Order: sequence, then structure tokens, then C-alpha cells
Amino acid sequence: MARPVDMLAKATLRPGQKGTKRLLEKYGDRLVCVRYRYDSLNGKRYTTVELLETESKWTTKNASSKGEIKNAETRKLGVRIDYWETALRQKAKEVGAIWRPRHKLWEMAYKDVVELGLENRVIPHDRQESI
Repeated sequence: MARPVDMLAKATLRPGQKGTKRLLEKYGDRLVCVRYRYDSLNGKRYTTVELLETESKWTTKNASSKGEIKNAETRKLGVRIDYWETALRQKAKEVGAIWRPRHKLWEMAYKDVVELGLENRVIPHDRQESI
């Protein structure tokens, strides 16, 4: 049998979707997803399941802890500033923003985004091209 990394996963299905009903009956609420993996070397298809093994309580750190506030303030964000907004671009440069031509965005710390009032210009990471 090939290693899972050598196989191509063509479909990942959530419980209740077509192709998961038999496994949902077998595993119940523990079923997280079903994957169909294909081994082109041996010409085989494998059905794999992801299951919940244990459940326990978990809490996050207090959001007001100094470390988390510091991380939030220094987190880098992509901000859209148009070419003709020269004064705003200059302010961005002064606070240490970096121009990322591939993304056509200015990268700057969260605290600088707030300071310049650019919160509505932040581009979510899922809308940016990967580096």
C-alpha cells in the first residue's frame, strides 16, 4: 500500500453527504469526514475516515494578557492604498509599511492600521494571493 502522501485525495466529504451514509451509520457523531484517495501506481482507491477520538474541556488564555495584546498590535496586515493617494502612502511609509508589489498591498502592523484609520481597507488573507 502506498503512503497517504503519495496518494491523491480527490474528494473530502462531510458526514451526511452522498458517499458517507454507511460510514455515518458505523461511526455516528464521531465521524468528522471521509476522504477518497487514489493510488495511481497500483490503480487502487482507498476510503479513509477522520474520527473524533476524545473530547475534553479546553480554554484559551485570557484575551487581556499582555502577550496576546502585543501580538495583535504587531500582527501584519495587507492594506489597499491607491496609487494616487500620495499623502496616505507617505504616512504609511513613515510608520514603516512595506509595499508588496506582487499583492499590490501595503503590509503594516495592526496598530498602525488603526492609527491611520485604515481598518476598512484591510484585505482578508483569503483574498490575497499566496506568496
